[in-house]
Amino acid sequence: MRDLKIFRRLLEQARPQWPAIAALFAISLLAAPLALLVPVPLRIVVDCVVGHAPLPAFLRPLAPAALRHSRVAILTLAVALVLVTALLTQLQVLVSSVLRSWTAERLVQGFRVRLFGHVQRLSLLYHDARGSSDAVYRIQQDAAQIQDIAIDGVIPFVSSTVTVVSMFTVMMHLDWQLSLIALGVTPIVFVLARIYRMRLRKRAREVKKLETEALGVVYEVLTALRVVKAFGQEPRELDRFVTTSLRGMRERIRLSLAQGLLGMWVGLATAAGAATLLYVGARHVLSGQLTLGQLLLVMGYLTQLYEPLKTAARRIATFQANLASVERAFALLDQEPDVQERPHARRLLRARGDVAFENVSFGYEPGRTVVRDVSLAIPAGTRVGIAGKTGIGKSTMLHLLTRFFDPESGRILLDGVDLRAYRVADLRGQFAIVLQEPMLFSTSIGDNIAYARPGASREEIVAAARAANANEFISSLPAGYDTLVGERGMRLSGGERQRIALARAFLKDAPLLLLDEPTSSVDTRTEAGILEAVERLMRGRTSFMVAHRIGTLRTCDLLIQFDDAGRARVTSGGATESEAPALGLVVPAGGPAAQAGEPRAAGNGEAPEASAGV
Repeated sequence: MRDLKIFRRLLEQARPQWPAIAALFAISLLAAPLALLVPVPLRIVVDCVVGHAPLPAFLRPLAPAALRHSRVAILTLAVALVLVTALLTQLQVLVSSVLRSWTAERLVQGFRVRLFGHVQRLSLLYHDARGSSDAVYRIQQDAAQIQDIAIDGVIPFVSSTVTVVSMFTVMMHLDWQLSLIALGVTPIVFVLARIYRMRLRKRAREVKKLETEALGVVYEVLTALRVVKAFGQEPRELDRFVTTSLRGMRERIRLSLAQGLLGMWVGLATAAGAATLLYVGARHVLSGQLTLGQLLLVMGYLTQLYEPLKTAARRIATFQANLASVERAFALLDQEPDVQERPHARRLLRARGDVAFENVSFGYEPGRTVVRDVSLAIPAGTRVGIAGKTGIGKSTMLHLLTRFFDPESGRILLDGVDLRAYRVADLRGQFAIVLQEPMLFSTSIGDNIAYARPGASREEIVAAARAANANEFISSLPAGYDTLVGERGMRLSGGERQRIALARAFLKDAPLLLLDEPTSSVDTRTEAGILEAVERLMRGRTSFMVAHRIGTLRTCDLLIQFDDAGRARVTSGGATESEAPALGLVVPAGGPAAQAGEPRAAGNGEAPEASAGV
């Protein structure tokens, strides 16, 4: 039943390619009548040229009456039949091969696109737990096996079945006893396949698992190659890779042994069938039941009859490995994103920027709460600083705002509406984000800045770079904005990458800004330039900035500090940690809330209030 479910899902996945698969199937069926013609010329030569038998009935209309009694003409006809059969067979193979490649590539491409789109929707928790290499292997390797099942598996199986049935029918017409002897091997092959099927599937699953682990080692080491080299751990990592690879190699050898054993037993069974048929067939020729040509025809058909059985036995192992791969790919599709978009979710064009946390708690694991019972109201345009020890929940607050995760309890409001009520894409479009470790793509500086707003003009890109204090160093590069930054931007310094990330945020011009320790990995001089750009970027925006040093947050209106239990304490901006009391803060009038364009005044001339609940 499990296999049937996989096949149903495969049929659904292959639905867009059904017309091409049907055409390929029809062309493949032509192999059956062509295979029936292959041994016919030999029979004609033996019975009609060497012997004195008349032409087979189906060939008489092709030969004029005057030539039917000429051995030379019949021999010529047999030779011509060989050539015509070969030509038609090669044309059938050519058309089938081209159509197969075209269909297979489109089938795999569609499956990979679906998997990649789904992987991007899965939560960060899933990727953190599984690692990137697992998803990469399933998309690139496992997904490709769909063609081996849908095209290289099902179609050849059906066409081989038609061929076998056709040959068996002809053999029954010639000698029913020989036909039953030939057919007697088939149940043995099916029993052997049944015995080995699950054993091969289990081996194939283990091979895939170990290959994914080996890929994970390679991916991890190459991603952190600077650390590996800095600590001189190349031999250690090589040993780790060799150990993982050897486990995979041993499992592949076991799988190959199981395949070989199955092939051996099937080969012995077909050999026994052929020997029995030869013995009985020779006695039938001696008794006059068959002519020698008819026996040769039967033996020719027997070879083609058993060849699909041998091929099927060889394909069973590959087929089980393919099923294991597709099973893994569908398992990835079955992973439900933690963040679900509600049906008929609300559109959000541009938010005002009012944010409220209402009794929000969250933990990455059961029983390990990171953020605990946070209640906080933040008016539009407020600059919020978030401080606390590492791992206490600072960055988690930013992840909750962008719905990378949803709270375990409580809710977060934007402009008075629960974040879960908005479309996810619209919600995330309201935030410009600058991370502690800026992530750049291996393309040009201009393209990296424009990632925030594809289609932005060069003038807009340059203006954003100027605002981020990045234009000067970019203009000094030989290729300027067309300079390639390398993988993850590693051809640039940390400060340069951070300023490009800031330029990206300027270009996006979102109403809310999230800054996750933007100056933690730069020197003092670079930090000053970045903070100057950050100051400009925060103007008129509801901003959240995470930092270890409270001094970095001196320009913020609110300061949120987390204690060891994950509870939040809110203090007035600019205060030191020793001076800051826990209170419900009143933002100074004329501060950033008043500059936001839509102040949320509490009364006559009063600044909006930001309340904190612990």
